[in-house]
Amino acid sequence: MEGKNEQRAGLLYGIGAYGMWGLVPLFWPLLKPSGAIEILAHRMVWSLGVVAAALLVVRRWAWIGELVRDRRKLGLISVAAATITVNWGLYIWAVNNGHVVEASLGYFINPLVTIAMGVLLLGERLRPVQWAAVTTGLVAVLVLAIGYGKPPWISLVLAFSFATYGLAKKKVNMGGLESLAAETAVLFVPALGFLLWLAATGGSTFTAGGTGHGFLLAATGIVTAVPLICFGAAAVRVPLSTLGLLQYLAPVFQFGLGVLYFNESMPPERWAGFALVWLALSLLTWDALRTARHNRALALKLLATAAASPESTTPEPAPTVPDLASTVPDPASTVPDPAPTAPDPTTTAQNPAQEKVT
Repeated sequence: MEGKNEQRAGLLYGIGAYGMWGLVPLFWPLLKPSGAIEILAHRMVWSLGVVAAALLVVRRWAWIGELVRDRRKLGLISVAAATITVNWGLYIWAVNNGHVVEASLGYFINPLVTIAMGVLLLGERLRPVQWAAVTTGLVAVLVLAIGYGKPPWISLVLAFSFATYGLAKKKVNMGGLESLAAETAVLFVPALGFLLWLAATGGSTFTAGGTGHGFLLAATGIVTAVPLICFGAAAVRVPLSTLGLLQYLAPVFQFGLGVLYFNESMPPERWAGFALVWLALSLLTWDALRTARHNRALALKLLATAAASPESTTPEPAPTVPDLASTVPDPASTVPDPAPTAPDPTTTAQNPAQEKVT
């Protein structure tokens, strides 16, 4: 019974995390007249404060010394910080300039981009169904390019920046709170410097917009950290395959908000493009579930064989069971906006159990 309660709680935490990431487009317009860069700078500064407070509570500081002594990790953290800056900044700009639907597309195609990066950069081999999914995704981008009259640059930049971010985070191999703290620490000085420059030149809206506006800008740190905390609570309670399915909630919510709340245009060509993307994701999901079932059955068979032959020498190790999470972005460690998760091209896609923050 206790195990079932833990799984139920984990499911609720996961829905809460991805739900918040999916609903975040409702928050960014509240920060107008602040521009996207000013909002981004506040998010960097206040996120570090919130994450530092969380680390103070859990008393996890030993990783700082190890990180400072490891130049390779510092370099990867800097790459992650740079790519998440692009991702955050573009997402905020897109939402506040009427491109919520196109931004949601970026997180829908993120798993496909991750797989493509694995093939192009790491020479990975794909199963036939995965090839079909990637090909379908490419056709979808072409259809959407026709629908928009130009390539969907916002979607592509969001997807590729998040995929690169996920790869860097995977190589760093740090916990969600720790890596977010390190990334925001790298971003803190330039972000604070920009905010001070804005204040000195009279361009800051932090105090000019009133007390309420100042509190909303400060709340960007909470908006970033709370979903990550919920995601972390979910990751230790439910299977990664469940998180892999839940991660699609974020772009689904964003897409729904773009069409129904922000009343963004959806001509037939865009519906056709999105339908192809959803078909590609369905193929990935089906293939991941089928492969997981097959490998679990094979693992159980090998274990049964080993148990029936106790006198045999060392039994063959059971194959690793892939989970659905390997076909989706890695959210918790990221701190990209909503979406399903930071990607890792070293597998067939990302592992959402690592992190995502919006």
